[in-house]
Amino acid sequence: MKERGLLIVLSGPSGVGKGTVRKELFSQEDTNFHYSISMTTRTPREGEVDGIDYFFKSRDQFESLIKQNKLLEWAEYVGNYYGTPVDYVEKTLSEGKDVFLEIEVQGAMQVKKAFPEGLFIFLAPPSLQELEDRIVNRGTESKQLVENRMNKARDEIFLMNAYDYVVINDEISNACDKIKAIVVAEHCRRERVEASYKKMVGVE
Repeated sequence: MKERGLLIVLSGPSGVGKGTVRKELFSQEDTNFHYSISMTTRTPREGEVDGIDYFFKSRDQFESLIKQNKLLEWAEYVGNYYGTPVDYVEKTLSEGKDVFLEIEVQGAMQVKKAFPEGLFIFLAPPSLQELEDRIVNRGTESKQLVENRMNKARDEIFLMNAYDYVVINDEISNACDKIKAIVVAEHCRRERVEASYKKMVGVE
């Protein structure tokens, strides 16, 4: 019997390095996750490609998808919408494949309500000062926007207790190793495999 795929949700404060960790994970040959690309209305950053990093949409397009219930989750963050297309996620999980979501904290809370059986990993900075330094070093944020993001980050850290695991992003390679180890352990969790064995021996 094919095991249903695992929905892996990686989120954390803006600037913590979610995108960097995700890219490193998916560059490794032993990674077997299927990345679900998020949609957003924000302007692409330098080097970002539509359909690879994000699906970039206008506000009108995004709001139309909300009305059609075509998003697993969505949130408005610092003036822009972010969301996850639902059809891809459901199809991939039913095929027994793991789906990896890299999303903002607001979105992760919505996914938790819809998919409480998912695996929720909070990517945390080594310190708030390190987080601020990373945001400033992007060179794409105004002083006011940096301050807004830091205030938001403090609020989001308090939501850490809604997650299953916390991975500190001190070194990218270490963070990736921990995430892969967590996923392996979750696939071995009794609750995830017990039902198929009960059916195997004729117990519903």
